[in-house]
Amino acid sequence: MQTNNLSAIRHSLAHLLAMAVLEKYPEAKLAIGPVIENGFYYDFDFPVGVAPTPDDLKEFQKTMRKLVNKELPFVGKEVDMVEAREMFAGEPYKLELIEEFAKDGQKLTAYTSGEFTDLCRGGHIENTSEIDAGAFMLDRIAGAYWRGDEKNKMLTRIYGLAFNTKEELAAHVAREEEARKRDHRKIGKELDLFTFSPLVGAGLPLWTPKGAILREQLDAFVWELRRARGYQKVEIPHITKKDLYETSGHWEKFADELFKVTTREGKEYALKPMNCPHHTQIFDRKPHSYRDMPQRYANTTMVYRDEQSGELGGLTRVLSITQDDAHVFCRQSQLKEEFFAIWDIIDTFYGAFGFTFEKVHLSFHDPEHMEKYLGTEEMWGDAESVLREMAEERNVPFIEALGEAALYGPKVDFIAKDSLGREHQVATIQLDMNLPERFDLFCTNEKGERERIVMIHAAIMGSLERFIAVLIEHLGGNFPLWLSPVQVVVIPVGEAQNEYSQNVFATLREAGIRAEVDTSNEGLGKKVRAAKVGKIPYYIVVGGKEVESNTVTVEHRDKGKVGEKTVEEFTLVVLEETKRRG
Repeated sequence: MQTNNLSAIRHSLAHLLAMAVLEKYPEAKLAIGPVIENGFYYDFDFPVGVAPTPDDLKEFQKTMRKLVNKELPFVGKEVDMVEAREMFAGEPYKLELIEEFAKDGQKLTAYTSGEFTDLCRGGHIENTSEIDAGAFMLDRIAGAYWRGDEKNKMLTRIYGLAFNTKEELAAHVAREEEARKRDHRKIGKELDLFTFSPLVGAGLPLWTPKGAILREQLDAFVWELRRARGYQKVEIPHITKKDLYETSGHWEKFADELFKVTTREGKEYALKPMNCPHHTQIFDRKPHSYRDMPQRYANTTMVYRDEQSGELGGLTRVLSITQDDAHVFCRQSQLKEEFFAIWDIIDTFYGAFGFTFEKVHLSFHDPEHMEKYLGTEEMWGDAESVLREMAEERNVPFIEALGEAALYGPKVDFIAKDSLGREHQVATIQLDMNLPERFDLFCTNEKGERERIVMIHAAIMGSLERFIAVLIEHLGGNFPLWLSPVQVVVIPVGEAQNEYSQNVFATLREAGIRAEVDTSNEGLGKKVRAAKVGKIPYYIVVGGKEVESNTVTVEHRDKGKVGEKTVEEFTLVVLEETKRRG
């Protein structure tokens, strides 16, 4: 298959990378080299004692550019099993793939460029002359298990970037550099928001006083939006009998991610991986009439999932996940209204931070693998039709993502674009007709009959940990005033102003403003720089003039000099800005 597009360029460059590596390390074994977002990679098994360096990357890149200039064609042909085995006799990873493809009845194709041949499905350019030699670069070296399985050998993965033009490449590199500066792990440490301890364990973040304020303010905002729409707070335990999850289906379908606990009496429990089964039991504590419907429960609580250690990273993938989780138990006739009310909450919450939603994903089941899900094909079809109709009514572009559903129902995944143009899956609304069936949840309708209810799962932030990571990088750590752990820092020019500064600080704290006072022995310049590095929205300078006039001189992190104000005037400014979440 010959195509002339960016994907084909990237795929062809993966082959050139393999050629360049083999030129220097002919004993290296080839694994796979697919196209990925923004570029490509190739996995290699290098001889014992060989570990490519950044200097090697430069050399490989130089060789690849020479190959581009040779105007090499890419020629593909279909091969049978015997020919394929002969072609790749010395390549154990290719041979494994050949056997697997043959077993599945897939045709085998090989593509040749110059003296190099690779087992490949195709999707190449006609000739290397179609590649702009300045529009690609090798990016980094990483480790990767063969087939993504940690039980297999660790291979060496070399990543490359590739675009149509060198200008596009330069723009991408600039964005990546900015992303590195905004890395939530880096900024989180600089702002003293969270930490990790090897004694506590990987994937288990510890939140500092400042980080705890951040979490508290975000959760309060969500609760403000939910309370206005009739949600009630509930609380549930962190550990649960096996029986609950057997009824819900999680014990069978979610087994690998459960932290299982056996008591000294031999009873089996699990740390809760989600909250929905518990909320069903709160609903089921008493009979419900149609007059009681809907019931809206929510609580922000931790869940625990046994993720593979290699997948853990910063706040984006953790073992202890804080969910702002809500469940609506309603009648079919109430479904649309409740669903759209949640959608409104999501729009308001993310709009406050400048996120945009250009599309949503309708995460549906994979009909060819019903064993992964609870319920019947008919039940899933009905639920997915409802979601599709609501997305259409909401007039938002959507993509139907087969196989991305949760085990008990389809969902709407909201895709937010951040300030660097990157997309993140954030909030989720899920329609569930399975758990009400499994737990026999119903209300009594107007005729006095049992009526099966439906259940809506809704997480606004999804995971506080992951959302905070996304938010830090989106804002570069420059939190708005209402959210900033420290809103104001008072800076005395010298020791003579310390007492007045302490009085200003006390006034601000008494008004409910999160303030600090810097009475260190550092000079004024260093104190101001510390306030800027800490990304504190306001800092106020107190010198002899301010003490005399009973005022403060105000500067804003983003707006610069605000000017001289009385403490009372400044207090009102901060309180008003905080109130409107400016």
